[in-house]
Amino acid sequence: MKDPIVEEVRQIRDDHSKRFSYDLDAICEDYKTHQALVGERLVRLQPRAANNRLQPTGQSAARCAPSTLAGG
Repeated sequence: MKDPIVEEVRQIRDDHSKRFSYDLDAICEDYKTHQALVGERLVRLQPRAANNRLQPTGQSAARCAPSTLAGG
């Protein structure tokens, strides 16, 4: 099953790449130029730390409960 949003993003990305004959250096230079014009960062080089941890819910929570681990 194809996701229409994913397909649209892929088409936009491919159209942009075609403009530069799939030359990665030229594509990156275009993004840098656009970023300078916008004045905001478009790409983060460092990942942001998560501000909260995911907690198991439902059946996952029951399987992870301390009483069910290691014969608890």
